[in-house]
Amino acid sequence: MSVLDNFQEWKEFLADRVNQAENLGMDRETINDLAYEIGDYLAKDVDPKNVQERVLKDLWDVANEEEQRTIARLMVKLVDQVKH
Repeated sequence: MSVLDNFQEWKEFLADRVNQAENLGMDRETINDLAYEIGDYLAKDVDPKNVQERVLKDLWDVANEEEQRTIARLMVKLVDQVKH
């Protein structure tokens, strides 16, 4: 089973990656930039595996770059809740 199959597992996976990035000294702006790049890759190259991912992809597809960056920042903020 892939972490993409279950949205809660996906959030936990992202939370772990954000935590690792912070432990390596990355600032939040850099993490948000990476989240944008990952979001763009996923939207273009990965078929959504659940309803939540489908909604995120649909939102990403209709958003302009600024809005996509906002979505990426919100995903980082969302997984911050998983870490605490």
